[in-house]
Amino acid sequence: PVKLTPKEYRIVELLMSNPGRVFSAEEIYERVWNETAYSVENTIMVHIRRLRKKLSEIDSSQAFIETVFGVGYRIDDGSGADRTEQ
Repeated sequence: PVKLTPKEYRIVELLMSNPGRVFSAEEIYERVWNETAYSVENTIMVHIRRLRKKLSEIDSSQAFIETVFGVGYRIDDGSGADRTEQ
C-alpha cells in the first residue's frame, strides 16, 4: 500500500482515468483543486515529484507518471505510441 494525500490521490485518479492523455499543469490544478490556475507549474511539479517517489517504492523500474516536455503529464496507456494530444 502507498499512502497518498488527498491531492496526490486525485492527481493519480485523474491521470489513471485517462491513460495516454496529456494534462497540462494548469488543467491538473483546475480539476484537482477546483480553482482557476494562475502560475501553478511549481505546485504541480512538487506534487508529481512526491508521487513519483512514492510510486517508485512499489517498482523503481517503472515511470508511472511521464512528463511530456512543454505539454504536461500523463500515465502511459501501454500502447507504446508517443501521443501528445490533449
